[in-house]
Amino acid sequence: MMADDKDVAEKTIAEDLVVTKYKMAGEIVNRVLKQVIDKCVSGASVREICQFGDQLLTEETSKVFKKEKELKKGIAFPTCISVNNCICHFSPVPTEPDYTLKDEDVTKVDLGAHIDGFIAVVAHTIVIGASSENKVTGRRADVVLAAHYASQAALRLIKAGNETYAVTDAVQKVAEAYKCKPVEGMLSHQLKQFKIDGEKTIIQNPTDAQKKEHEKFEFDKYEVYAMNVLISTGEGVGKETETRVSVYKKTDEMYQLKLKASRTFYTEVRQKHGNMPFNLRSFQDETKAKMGVVECVKNKLIEPFQVLYDKSGEFVAQFKFTVLLMPNGPHKITGLPFETELFQSENSITSPELKTILNSSANPKAAKKKKKKAETAEQPTEAEAAA
Repeated sequence: MMADDKDVAEKTIAEDLVVTKYKMAGEIVNRVLKQVIDKCVSGASVREICQFGDQLLTEETSKVFKKEKELKKGIAFPTCISVNNCICHFSPVPTEPDYTLKDEDVTKVDLGAHIDGFIAVVAHTIVIGASSENKVTGRRADVVLAAHYASQAALRLIKAGNETYAVTDAVQKVAEAYKCKPVEGMLSHQLKQFKIDGEKTIIQNPTDAQKKEHEKFEFDKYEVYAMNVLISTGEGVGKETETRVSVYKKTDEMYQLKLKASRTFYTEVRQKHGNMPFNLRSFQDETKAKMGVVECVKNKLIEPFQVLYDKSGEFVAQFKFTVLLMPNGPHKITGLPFETELFQSENSITSPELKTILNSSANPKAAKKKKKKAETAEQPTEAEAAA
């Protein structure tokens, strides 16, 4: 009885309407991601593209469930564009330094939307100026291919009954095949309604200390995960620099704020964003928001998403997707097709175990038709490229 009561309280993808909301959020996120990537060209301002992405996410989510006035929807993760050795969360406010994209920049786009608190997130990596005539080679190709294939291996391992560390190990092995390293301690989270950082997590490249304190979890059907793969050509250890944080999220902590500016800011966060991550850019008065956030962070009412960097001269690639664990297998709802043919690496995956994982079908329907598996359009390219 207890388990049933809990299920009633928590809406899961066992319900068709919940699946529909996740898929709608996923479709919006994929559409916005494509338009944001189209703007990532040499000479473009990262700040302007991030603003464009956030505006699109807001506009697109406002078009659905219009009659349900109480239904919350909007940005679940503000648009971030992190370039080269910047690992994550770069999305500058107007008063902070911008970045201008240039040819050969390894560019990671990260964003998310939600419908009624059901979250779809995505990240994709491109190299500026890459084309079939101008292929990506060297360490840039290594890191992007490593991140792509690691995410593909993860997708095939996130299924009911498997353990989270199976994903951790596969990501590690794929990275090593390309002489790269997963970014240390990065977490992928289970998603729940209005919660982007659920209890169950998948860690990548954990230190010995992290291994001890980070428990294993088993995947179960009707769960949803945001699988986030970040791979570096360097040490894979993220460090903060002078770049100011612009993305934050409300926690469940309680504290009586002393300053009026902090109270005003915190009230606006609760009303406008709830528990979803937000960018300080979304506040009308940036100076007041910057003042207000300080006391909130100090007292753990709001947590920062630090802008992290690997060493200068290194490259970091990222792929993130949202996956629903349906009874017939994993169902990926976010992510764009990856153009394998634009990348040429001298390294490749040789492990028979990894090849078997990558050559298995990621499509639950196709799994039933094993004979047809080899005929599906996408699989041979995965297999050939992995071979």
